Amino acid sequence: MPLYKTITINPHTRVAIWKIEESIKTLSGGISLTQNSRTRIASMKSELHQKGYLSIRHLLALEGYTDFDLYYDKNGKPHLKDGNHISITHSFQFTAIIISDLEVGIDIEKQRRKIITIAPKFTPVEEYASVKKQQDLIRKLTVVWCAKESLYKSFAIKGISFLQHIYVEDFNLSEKKTTAHVHYKKKHQDYAISFIEFEGFTCAYVLITEDNMM
Repeated sequence: MPLYKTITINPHTRVAIWKIEESIKTLSGGISLTQNSRTRIASMKSELHQKGYLSIRHLLALEGYTDFDLYYDKNGKPHLKDGNHISITHSFQFTAIIISDLEVGIDIEKQRRKIITIAPKFTPVEEYASVKKQQDLIRKLTVVWCAKESLYKSFAIKGISFLQHIYVEDFNLSEKKTTAHVHYKKKHQDYAISFIEFEGFTCAYVLITEDNMM
């Protein structure tokens, strides 16, 4: 079973990462799916997306949940029926979930050079002018993108701009953590961000600070 990594952030918050190496037949075993999920999988044209969907259900099972415990609101945000918070991500051969009693978000992205080109769309690039090595710049921008994507998932209100409403504080790659702030209309929230890097991928996960909840 290719459970790649688990991270216990605190007694109530846990990350689980899966590396997809199995066939669809293998991933289809040992889990129960709602009819809606079966229909959704059948509509997917990409086998990798099908595998990703199924592997997430295995991650749920490892945390004591089934597909029947998961539902989505009108904005597409996932929820658990017991009231715990969940966030889900999939990138190429990796999937991950984070579950907590607080608002959370998670994202995995492959580290690719094209992020330098698209960076002005999601972050003030002048803040990274001091990063001299291209690979370090790619790594750092990928962390920022993952963090903002995770924050977007957690905040879950339409109309939020990565560039205008989400700010990630500067950080050292070696420290594996930073903080971020979301300002949108009259709402403000602060988050703690942690990230890891593995096999050319970055995974960032965010947790709302308890003293700044909406």
